[in-house]
Amino acid sequence: MPKRSILHMFDPMPNNSPFDINMALDAGFDVLMPYSNVKLENIHNLTQDVIFSRGPSGVKKTAIFIGGRDMGMAIDMLQACKPAMVPPFQVSVFADPSGACTTAAALVACVEKALKTQHGKELKDCKALVFGGTGPVGIATGVLASTHGAETVLVDHLSVDSAKDATKQYNRRFGAKMTAAVARNDEEKSALIESADIIFCTAKAGIRVVSANVLANAKQLKVAGDVNAVPPSGIEGVAPNDTSVPLSAAAQSAGAIGVGALAIGNIKYQLQRELLKLLLESEQPVFLDFRDAFDKARGLV
Repeated sequence: MPKRSILHMFDPMPNNSPFDINMALDAGFDVLMPYSNVKLENIHNLTQDVIFSRGPSGVKKTAIFIGGRDMGMAIDMLQACKPAMVPPFQVSVFADPSGACTTAAALVACVEKALKTQHGKELKDCKALVFGGTGPVGIATGVLASTHGAETVLVDHLSVDSAKDATKQYNRRFGAKMTAAVARNDEEKSALIESADIIFCTAKAGIRVVSANVLANAKQLKVAGDVNAVPPSGIEGVAPNDTSVPLSAAAQSAGAIGVGALAIGNIKYQLQRELLKLLLESEQPVFLDFRDAFDKARGLV
């Protein structure tokens, strides 16, 4: 009897994401096995239970997905899977906590394309602000922008110390060069935006982060990308379906354009589906995080 494909879904949170479960089924997995409240110290034994029960042929139809809400924990879990495997008992692993890896990859890839197409610029030519920068999407976005050359600032809405802690941890971990800032009110946001070329909005859904009045202070803004699909938009003037649509509110920035949440989400959806399919189709085990997702997203935009 042919072996069915199985995706084991490890999650440190009390429940697995329904979004990820839907995506995995649509990508072609026959069986999904969700695990909640998984701790880092559980990963070694769980991984060995996954690999040794199916035989060398069965592991090719077996994979691990790591969810949760913490980017650092997800990467730690992915790394902890590797030493638990013994050739030929090896399976592919994909870390995408809260969809942060695929969302950030799609966001940066869409903004990068708009930047090149509309302004003839590269990420390395620009200063980027990441609002919501201490969340999982913001962290992955910041690391991608920074490691591809942008002068990148992670912006927290309450505490500069939170932003500093995040930049210190993830700069060290991924070789980024992010700096930290706080923007608690419109005055502080306006001061930051004045010198920004790129705005990434990765803050909590349904919250207006950048108003038209704040955006009007942008003197050299080129592209603003917003991943918030829940009204109101995170950046006023950026509609969900916008793809390189002029930002009339940014009066001081001639040629400033917006990229909306549904345009980014379309790439994110395709990207997550392709990476999940890769877990099934790869002849050799693959270990995927936001950096691999970005490489793939560049080919999709």
